Amino acid sequence: MTNPKIVLKPVDQAMFDNLNGEGISKRKSEELFFTSYSYFIKEGMHKYSLSEDEAFDAYSDSVLAALDKLNKGLFEGRSTLKTWLFQIFQNKCVDLVRKKTTNKNSIHHTTSITEMLFQLSDASKSIIQQLVERADRVLLKQRLNELGAKCRELLMLSADGYSDREIASELDYKSPDVVKTSRLRCLERLRQLYKNP
Repeated sequence: MTNPKIVLKPVDQAMFDNLNGEGISKRKSEELFFTSYSYFIKEGMHKYSLSEDEAFDAYSDSVLAALDKLNKGLFEGRSTLKTWLFQIFQNKCVDLVRKKTTNKNSIHHTTSITEMLFQLSDASKSIIQQLVERADRVLLKQRLNELGAKCRELLMLSADGYSDREIASELDYKSPDVVKTSRLRCLERLRQLYKNP
């Protein structure tokens, strides 16, 4: 027996319609969607004992996953958008807790680069560290160039410690919330570039 689709509340229906629209109204709806349920972050911190950064990452990943599913027409309407997003968020939190637990257990079975560096002479250590850092910088620079100028500028300013408000002013974004959403998109694109070079 299939679950019947529920009728969305007018507020949800308006957001759903705008999220499936195009242009500025779609962007505004994505920002509203992100900010409307950002209080989930505190729920993740409390319920799953995550740090604020971990809960924020889980929440932003959830929003991006939800937006992707909405764009692909995979929202079935069996719950409100809020309930649906919260379920995705809970799954992300559980995955993160499992990953942390697995990593803690597997730490005893592997040798880290840091441990191997301790076994080298001081001169060898610094050379190897420099090579690793140089390779990381080169790879990061390549990936940032693949992102495009706007994303690269935004991420560089953010890395240099500029606030969302300052970045909005510097790069002519409408608001700090737009900067935050854009940064999340850029970081997700950067993550995908690292996964699939």
